[in-house]
Amino acid sequence: DLENKITITNDKGRLSKDDIDKMVNEAEKYKTEDEANRKKIEAKNGLENYIYTVRNSLEDAKLKDKFEEEDKKTVNDATDTARQWLEANQEASTEEYEAKLKEL
Repeated sequence: DLENKITITNDKGRLSKDDIDKMVNEAEKYKTEDEANRKKIEAKNGLENYIYTVRNSLEDAKLKDKFEEEDKKTVNDATDTARQWLEANQEASTEEYEAKLKEL
């Protein structure tokens, strides 16, 4: 009867259990930070896209005659204000971007 045996040795220069645990914990920490950054970027992009979509709708040949001049001015002013805020607040929080989108 032939038996296969595996021997695990802790060679010099290898990672210790503590080192591995530390790396796993850091990876978890960065995963959370990465997720928060992803949400922030999505919120910022969502606001930016909405601003440009609204502006383009006002200029669309099929739609532009359906808006009153006063409404166009109101919408243009609101999108200009939002765009200026966005340019001045590149490092705003996710919540600030989302609030600005709701406000618009």
